[in-house]
Amino acid sequence: MMPAGEQLFRMASLGAALLVLLTLAGILLAMVYGGWPALREFGPGFLTSSAWDIGREQFGAWPALVGTLATALIALLIGAPLSLGIAVFLTELSPPVLKRPVATAIELLAAVPSIIFGMWGLFAFAPLFARFVQVPVSELVEGMPVLGTILYARVPSGVGVLTAGVILGIMIVPLIASIARDILDQISPVLRESAYGVGCTTWEVVRHILLPQAGVSLIGAIMLGLGRALGETMAVTFVIGNANRLSSSIFDPGSTIASRIANEFNEADRLQLNALLALGCTLFLLTFAILVLARLLIAQVQSR
Repeated sequence: MMPAGEQLFRMASLGAALLVLLTLAGILLAMVYGGWPALREFGPGFLTSSAWDIGREQFGAWPALVGTLATALIALLIGAPLSLGIAVFLTELSPPVLKRPVATAIELLAAVPSIIFGMWGLFAFAPLFARFVQVPVSELVEGMPVLGTILYARVPSGVGVLTAGVILGIMIVPLIASIARDILDQISPVLRESAYGVGCTTWEVVRHILLPQAGVSLIGAIMLGLGRALGETMAVTFVIGNANRLSSSIFDPGSTIASRIANEFNEADRLQLNALLALGCTLFLLTFAILVLARLLIAQVQSR
């Protein structure tokens, strides 16, 4: 017979797991219930419509949805390589005198509130970005068939989709780098020593020993960073420009689901409030779908 203490421990653990599931289901049901009037009014067209007219009560999620995916992708392209580079430096290349200060700086960067990143992005980064990146690049690519569309800033103010993506990329670096460093530190030193013993270079050790051993866990760390990038609100609201339109240029202002909710939720009424809740439900399901895809990718890698 199972001891009473063990039985109590099992029940407490089961209760904690069920509480997480119930909380998740409660959030989803609340979002669906609140957004259902808008979903019923506009149907599937809510996700594909670009209209956002408060006066006529016409709402569509497409520009905010595309902005969310675009900023998250840019953040991932910037943040993931930087984070892995930092993790490899700290575990393989850093001299002892630098290892502790750099690791501490990364951890402190993770503790900076998102609104501080937003204020820094708006008042410090955006003017420099406009002067040294947007203006020169726009002059260079103006009139080009493809690049002239993607990289031309109509009003080079510094704020826009690319700016938001860069700020998000900086924000997710501490999270991914800290997890990746811990993962690489846990790999057996015997593997490293054996590889160096047969004449492997540092690059070869990282490429053929560390990354294959930690590949699945590193994918998980990157997905955690992507999850934060998808749901970040205040920092993006400061620097994306909050334009309710879809532009072909990543230099132009745009919006994300989170920034639109933050800007309009306080003054929303009736159908607009329902539309914002439907946007929240869309973001919830989008994040859930990406995490499911990540789990499938991890399972595929593990099966090889």
